[in-house]
Amino acid sequence: MTETVRDEHVIEAIGKARVVIRNGEVVSVGEPLIRECPLARRFGKPVLAITPDAIRENMEFRIRTFGMCTPERVVEAGGDFVGFGASELLACGLSSGLLDCAVIACDGAGTVIATRPSLVQGIGGRMSGLVATSPIPRVMERVQAGGGIVVDTGAARIDQAGGVLEAEKSGFARIGVTVASPEDAHSIRMDFPRALIIAVHTTGISREEALVLADSADIITACASRHAREQAGRRALLQAGVSIPVFAMTEAGKALVLEKVRCSPAPVVLSNSKLPVTHGDEPQPLV
Repeated sequence: MTETVRDEHVIEAIGKARVVIRNGEVVSVGEPLIRECPLARRFGKPVLAITPDAIRENMEFRIRTFGMCTPERVVEAGGDFVGFGASELLACGLSSGLLDCAVIACDGAGTVIATRPSLVQGIGGRMSGLVATSPIPRVMERVQAGGGIVVDTGAARIDQAGGVLEAEKSGFARIGVTVASPEDAHSIRMDFPRALIIAVHTTGISREEALVLADSADIITACASRHAREQAGRRALLQAGVSIPVFAMTEAGKALVLEKVRCSPAPVVLSNSKLPVTHGDEPQPLV
């Protein structure tokens, strides 16, 4: 007798509120850690005040517009969603030749190895904070048709270290990877010292976790993390953005951020400064 795989996807969404989606329906939304965020105000479905109801509406908007967590999931996209987001940086790295592939997480597919910028943007530019997912065959087929490799077609596990290992076995040398936990960042740095690690989804991390990321990651997105700003920010070589800072911690991370600046048509300001640089328009509260 064949066991039916349960369709369930868990996302730590805006403000790190835990959202559960089953069969294309939002079934639960937890309490967010923050009240407002300048990035959330610029979403396709803006979130002005971060409440469970507003988060639910935003998740339902994503399901309707690009099929998040459903068989209708659109997995390719062009252009930037934000200036220095993880997917934008990885897509730039692929376009410029700084990276051979990117190891990212996709709802319905789990850990994915992507070699095309459009696949990185289509998956990562529209999704953040994916905690767990279940396999959706049509999504996996679409990823594979776009040149991606699904690391675990059976269970759609999210295993970023396993994805980097699989990428190495597939012959890729310059590998970028997103990680959502300090433990993953540390283990990947130890086992794969040449990987370019981008730490994402840092809201709510502890001071100790921020220090681990500062020691392990090449790039850290500060999200609404006070400790990322304080511990990683003061050690960073470069900061991109102010409201939601992105910190380059290594020369490899700095090179990728500067390449993104070089390739972007948007005007930028470059200035020597003690880091981190902040101003009043930040997530509230920082946690």
